[in-house]
Amino acid sequence: MNAPETLRRPNPDTAPFVARRAALAARMQAAGGGVAIVPTAPERARNRDTGFPYRHDSYFYYLSAFTEPEAVVVLVAPASGEGRSILFCRPKHEEREIWDGFRYGPPAASEAFGFDEAYSIEELTERLPELIGNQASLWYSLGHDAQWDKTITDALNAVRANSRAGVRAPETVRDVRAVLDEMRVRKDASEVDTMRRAAQISRRAHQRAMRATRPGRFEYEIEAELLHEFRRCGSAAPAYTSIVAGGANACVLHYIANDCRLRDGDLLLIDAGCELDGYASDITRTFPVSGRFSGAQRDIYELVLASQYAALAEAQPGRTYDQTHDAAVKVLAQGMLDFGLLHGSLDEVLETGSYRRFYMHRTGHWLGMDVHDAGEYKTADGQWRALEEGMVITIEPGCYIRPGDDVPEAFWNIGVRIEDDVLITAEGHEILTEGTPKTIAEIESVMHDAHAI
Repeated sequence: MNAPETLRRPNPDTAPFVARRAALAARMQAAGGGVAIVPTAPERARNRDTGFPYRHDSYFYYLSAFTEPEAVVVLVAPASGEGRSILFCRPKHEEREIWDGFRYGPPAASEAFGFDEAYSIEELTERLPELIGNQASLWYSLGHDAQWDKTITDALNAVRANSRAGVRAPETVRDVRAVLDEMRVRKDASEVDTMRRAAQISRRAHQRAMRATRPGRFEYEIEAELLHEFRRCGSAAPAYTSIVAGGANACVLHYIANDCRLRDGDLLLIDAGCELDGYASDITRTFPVSGRFSGAQRDIYELVLASQYAALAEAQPGRTYDQTHDAAVKVLAQGMLDFGLLHGSLDEVLETGSYRRFYMHRTGHWLGMDVHDAGEYKTADGQWRALEEGMVITIEPGCYIRPGDDVPEAFWNIGVRIEDDVLITAEGHEILTEGTPKTIAEIESVMHDAHAI
């Protein structure tokens, strides 16, 4: 009887990853050629002999689709002639697989993930000098990992020590992440498909959290509802530590304690998103613990929602990244004046930045494999870059009102943020997180139905 195959998730479609390796190699060749070295993330100890759940390096995964630790992508791309894609990974090891689970091993990994060659990670130190010798440039990111810096430096010194044999070391070291950042900032069709699925899982999780919210429950109970839905729908983990912030906690931008009891009359701000197949989603919703907004809560919520709509109107090709922020700020600042939170003229508030007392962050960020994804926000000449088809950004204005002698008491401890994930398209934009209850009527309807059960 044949032994059953080890159960594991099916291999991803490797064609997009092969295409990305080819695109990086082409950029390297256009710049004179060389060899690129992109390692994955190391395993990290949590305590004693227990590790943190492993998560691959995003740059490495972007080129490989490979999720095992102890692995490296090497691309050899000479200025002329054919290049090679090489994967170094852990060898097959029957005993370790009994303890830790399936390993591909080099031969199977090469075939499954579309590499030209694959070798055991144990051979890396020996093979690196040969791979980087006589190459014009070494494409690697110095300074990101001290241990890898030493490995690369040792390989360079081994090549230099062999100079009398006619072997030349690379004359330049280029930051491979700078090139990959520009590639990653525009998503291909397979990335967009994954991000759509991730966004819809997070949409369902937020709806579940709304339905579960009651006065007297703890923030961590609502966080558990989010995590349950993430995992139930196939997400391995949150994309970042979830923020579940009731009442005054919503005025702490990165609140993650999630250990307070929810009170009747307070708002609950939830900033949470799942990671699916290496890609993040990121949604924020704010809603009343009791199920209905009070007058002051309603005013601030409608203000933040109006500012998000203004920012969304600027989310289209050709508009600059900063225009979304400026549009949101203008609406927020006027509202702060209308509600007596600020004084003076709109121009004065915008010029002095006094609105930052109640709105102190940017209106969004790149989204992709990382929740704050790779890519520059300004061009080399210091100008805000234009939005392009395939970019994914978040739109997340907010308003956070701490108590103060000059602040109307009705607004004390109201914190509101509304965030959606937005794909820039040829025609404008697509809200990937569409369907997550957002208007006051939608939110109150969901919570009324849940409380009626």
